[in-house]
Amino acid sequence: MTKLKTTTSSASTSTKTNGKIGALVNHGETKRKAGKKKARKIVSRIDAMKPKKPPPAFFYFLQDFRKEYQEMNPDIKSMRHIGKACGEKWNTMTYEEKVKYYDIATEKRAEFDTAMVKFTKIKERGEFDEDELDLDDDSDFDG
Repeated sequence: MTKLKTTTSSASTSTKTNGKIGALVNHGETKRKAGKKKARKIVSRIDAMKPKKPPPAFFYFLQDFRKEYQEMNPDIKSMRHIGKACGEKWNTMTYEEKVKYYDIATEKRAEFDTAMVKFTKIKERGEFDEDELDLDDDSDFDG
């Protein structure tokens, strides 16, 4: 029994010591975490410069269809009804009718792929100049 008491007492003292050491380790970790946060901010800024994926062909069709549908039905404002009608129309269209939208999507995808290759090369080199990344390509969203 004496051995058990000694072990328990040494275990309790070791936990007290570990608690103190753990506090010191935790203090050191906060310093490391602060450095990681700074690194994360830099990485997030870099990832913010990453080119955005283009929408699929259906979304280009949706843009055109929404304009036509709202002209024909000005009283319907609900996106739910417009989306349902668009989905039904898309499903009934033949491939030949959809080719126009697939071509647009393919063209945008090719632009995205070249931009991603350019971004990857710049990221590997560590050169993050906003002028090189062509960040002002928001012309699709300017209306």
